[in-house]
Amino acid sequence: MYNKRKCMILGAVFTVSINPAAGLAQQKEMPPIPIKAAPVIRETLNADITAVGTLRADETVIVRSEIAGRVAALHFKEGQAVRQGQPLITLDQEEYQAQLASSAAQLALEESSYRRLQDMDRKNLTSQQNIDEAKAKLDTARAQQELSRVRLSKTVIQAPFDGVIGLRQVSPGAYIKPGDDIANLESIGSMKLDFRVPETYLARLAAGQPLAIRVDAYPDQRFEGAIYAIDPALDEETRTVLLRARLPNKDNKLRPGLFARVNLILERRENALVAPEQAIVPVGQMIFVYRVVDSKAVMTPVKLGLRRPGQVEILDGLQAGDLVVTDGQLKIRDGAPVAVIPPPDSPPDTAQPTNSPPPANRKR
Repeated sequence: MYNKRKCMILGAVFTVSINPAAGLAQQKEMPPIPIKAAPVIRETLNADITAVGTLRADETVIVRSEIAGRVAALHFKEGQAVRQGQPLITLDQEEYQAQLASSAAQLALEESSYRRLQDMDRKNLTSQQNIDEAKAKLDTARAQQELSRVRLSKTVIQAPFDGVIGLRQVSPGAYIKPGDDIANLESIGSMKLDFRVPETYLARLAAGQPLAIRVDAYPDQRFEGAIYAIDPALDEETRTVLLRARLPNKDNKLRPGLFARVNLILERRENALVAPEQAIVPVGQMIFVYRVVDSKAVMTPVKLGLRRPGQVEILDGLQAGDLVVTDGQLKIRDGAPVAVIPPPDSPPDTAQPTNSPPPANRKR
């Protein structure tokens, strides 16, 4: 049905016929807008934070002498792996052996004197005070002998644990005093990692949380471990909490003092709905995506969760398998017809029907 309207242009009157149905038909026949889309999938997401830290040896000590003496022998090579109890250095023992012999002789004399006084006491020929004094001298002699024995044993310095011995600071024949550095010993079969995180994460920290690190020495490798201790006191200046983790180091690639980039996993979410980050369309205070339903764009509000590069968790609004627009949102509106462009790596459909007739103009 046509609507007739009169129009006046330069004094002339014209009758214009308008067909509303034709306008609707043209609108319905609007070609679909090409867009790119991707499905919503389920994945395991990790809520994590990043930090920096320093690697430390599982056990570390600087080997020092407790007594003075001349270095008689070195029993290790620099950089060598040593076992617990293995001798590392021997000091000259002659002086300490002489002291032990002197204390042994003094002990024998005091024992003899004490036995004589006991015999005299049975005959009532001595006083109790003399016996007590003799007993005290005997005990002192025994203690002196034990002290000499301990000093002699300290002339042989042993490894306190399994590890790798470092660079030595002394040479054979050198005279060392108590407390002089000899070499460092590091246990690197497993490593400790110290790092700090802001106090806002304190409630979400716990022993046993997994983490991964990367170091500049091996940029293409990832080393995994777990937290085993949390410092009870926070730093008052930085408002951070100190964490300590342990990482296996079977190949001894990690070394004490290395700078580490830490990725700490606070929470692991299984079967989380994940959509491409490019699909998110913010409108004011609301977040939307365009779903593709029956070749039309449907504007759908969503609630977001965790984010990671290129992906975002969907807490509400979508289901697994929903197709969402990732490119072309500015060209479409709610209800607009769309055509999904296949990804570039998808092979084109070049198959020919088996019953198709040959071309009419083919030359024989």
